[in-house]
Amino acid sequence: MAPWRLHPELLLAVAALFAASAAADYTPRDTASVCSPKRNYTDGSQYEINLDQLLHGLHDGAVGNGGFFETSRGIYPDKVYGQAMCYADCEWTKCQLCLQVAPSYVMIKGCPYSRQAAIMYDCCYQRYSDRKFSGHADLFGNGFDYIDGRSYADAMNETRWKLVTQLMAEAAGSALRFATGSQTYVDSHGNSQVMYGLVQCSRDLSATDCTDCLNNIAQASMIRNATIANYRRYGCYITYTPNAIDIRSSADLPQRRPKRRLVWTVCAAVTGSVVLLICISISVRLFLRHLERTPSPCRVYQEDDEAMENEFMKGTGPRQFRYRELAAATDNFSEDKKFGEGGFGSVYRGFLKDLRLEVAIKRVSKGSKQGRKEYASEVRVISRLRHRNLVQIVGWCHAREQLLLVYELMPNSSLDVHLHRADNVLWWPVRHKILLGIGSALLYLHEEWEQCVLHRDIKTSNVMLDASFNAKLGDFGLARLVDHDRGSHTTELAGTLGYMDPECTITGRSSTESDVYSFGVVLLEIACGRRPTAARPDGTLIHLAQRVSELYGQGRILDAADARLDGNFDPQEMERVLAVGLWCACHNRDLRPSIRQAINVLRLEVPLPDRIPPVGHAAGPLPMPDSDTGHSSSTSTAQQPI
Repeated sequence: MAPWRLHPELLLAVAALFAASAAADYTPRDTASVCSPKRNYTDGSQYEINLDQLLHGLHDGAVGNGGFFETSRGIYPDKVYGQAMCYADCEWTKCQLCLQVAPSYVMIKGCPYSRQAAIMYDCCYQRYSDRKFSGHADLFGNGFDYIDGRSYADAMNETRWKLVTQLMAEAAGSALRFATGSQTYVDSHGNSQVMYGLVQCSRDLSATDCTDCLNNIAQASMIRNATIANYRRYGCYITYTPNAIDIRSSADLPQRRPKRRLVWTVCAAVTGSVVLLICISISVRLFLRHLERTPSPCRVYQEDDEAMENEFMKGTGPRQFRYRELAAATDNFSEDKKFGEGGFGSVYRGFLKDLRLEVAIKRVSKGSKQGRKEYASEVRVISRLRHRNLVQIVGWCHAREQLLLVYELMPNSSLDVHLHRADNVLWWPVRHKILLGIGSALLYLHEEWEQCVLHRDIKTSNVMLDASFNAKLGDFGLARLVDHDRGSHTTELAGTLGYMDPECTITGRSSTESDVYSFGVVLLEIACGRRPTAARPDGTLIHLAQRVSELYGQGRILDAADARLDGNFDPQEMERVLAVGLWCACHNRDLRPSIRQAINVLRLEVPLPDRIPPVGHAAGPLPMPDSDTGHSSSTSTAQQPI
């Protein structure tokens, strides 16, 4: 029989009892309230019932979701929407208590009978309304400011402003809408000082709304010469101080000691609870012994799976997850969490509680031989790469019937979604930043990593966008590693029609030049706002590069620019993007630039070549996109979140 072990779950349960005892004396400080003056509800009304359920649900949801949650209850006209958030520098246990006490406080003392209310406490805030408000930058004029300390050194004021603006940009670009950091400066006495800062937005806000909320504080409320400040708003928060800011994880155990006058009460509660816990732990132990005899969902039985797992474990970076962790993160892969379909599986949005991280989880069918092959390639290749313009893989999991890949979440989806939306225009400065990011990623893959990485499927649906619209190249399922002194890699046909080097359709040989061809097509698609291929009336295809080449030959290359931009672009940048796109997509691969040459021209560091080689016609007629060759990873340009 295995020796008895004290499980961490038991420690957490006992610790929770002590934490609960401290709640008896805790009352959240109402620092700022906004209540609706009319349209109130009455006792016993359906709205009151829905509100009561919602406020208690906000507590459980926020605790389980790392300090932020929003939900709704009921149906119109009694539907109520709610949101709760913990401030990141507040002790986690204290914030849990704030969320626990808050529901009764808001209904009895805070805003009784109000159909709309926003109440801010010292460690958390809660909002509810009979109107949907998620993602809207409202109520930001109300809040709480605490200011202390004085320093009249210009260096302090400059450092404070530099720190806050830097953290604002980082928070807006973070999936968790949160950033913390520090800056040093020399005070008026010549002593070195440190300024610590933290900024936070609610996770429902877009990067733009987050920035707007923080800017509102920075420009309207930040007091000159103050060395300590807290600026709390509904949806965002800025604080800075000369003292280090302790960010406690939700996984931290509470360290507080119960007050002396509560000792006897706590002892009585603990004594009875320990007896119950012993009974539960025995049952759990028996259940765990049963599980040890039962195959785990992520236990791999087949020899090839074991070999693949052993190889993955040799790498560094991504971790192996248990199936139940990923199932819990996605509500058991519910349809509500699904937000995309890839070439060989579905993609789900999830939240990993232990990491406090929002992720995208790709669920690949093990029944697909090609999907299985791409899964293995993805983990082997991308897990070893580190670059700001590459999607980072967080982890992986083998299940008996499926394969799971876990990525950092890209809140703005893929580039093709934004390029081809009818209701919104992606403006030129953003497009230019994105294409330079793609080029930087490809330069890293081709020349700057220890081996040359051939991506083999560069297209706009594989370019993901973070909250600040920074480009992240993803989907390495078709990628291959080759030595830098090796010119090409002969393999089966791979890629997506329209983006694929025509020579690859004949020879099957992938190379850095074929990746450069795909990059050129993406450049043209970004500049023109058009998909790579278009159908003629007779059903044949004409490539975008051919259309742009004709205009280039007529000296009218800027006429190829996306008409929706209405001329709002830098002409020199646009000309270079179109010209480099043609250069990369020329028919003769020996005349194409290296990715470094292309990037240098795009960055305006070197001039354009005197003459762009002709694009020419593809070798043989191109089939229509829905005519699958059986080897391409995808034959459409539909959204692929990963």
